[in-house]
Amino acid sequence: MVKQISIFLENKCGRMIRVSEVLGEAGINIRALSIADTSDFGILRLIVDQPEKACSVLREKGFMASVTEVIALEVPDVPGGLAKALSPLEEAGINIEYLYAFVQKRTADALILVRVENIDAALQVLQENDIPVISSERIYSL
Repeated sequence: MVKQISIFLENKCGRMIRVSEVLGEAGINIRALSIADTSDFGILRLIVDQPEKACSVLREKGFMASVTEVIALEVPDVPGGLAKALSPLEEAGINIEYLYAFVQKRTADALILVRVENIDAALQVLQENDIPVISSERIYSL
């Protein structure tokens, strides 16, 4: 499992920049991100190389931040690769709350970050179906 930082942000000019400044000043590197927004607020989701430190630093600077766990999957970067990786979860009745891609430089495969309702059940299904799950250590070091 990979620790993800979720940050509640007002949809105002400069808020995203301020997050990246705070993390940069603390020596924390962003590995992946996703943002979902409305007209008033957004939720920024980050994968960083030091998740606990990032959450702490952001809270100290007044941001509403929390840590959640996601699964990192290595998916063949071919047509249908994502469907093949996710189908076992659907067949097991495991709901995917959201997912986003992670760009990596070291392989031809794609990395996908997935948030599910039941992480333990999802990990078991993925293992049974030989879907590669990537360790947090590998993700943080990319």
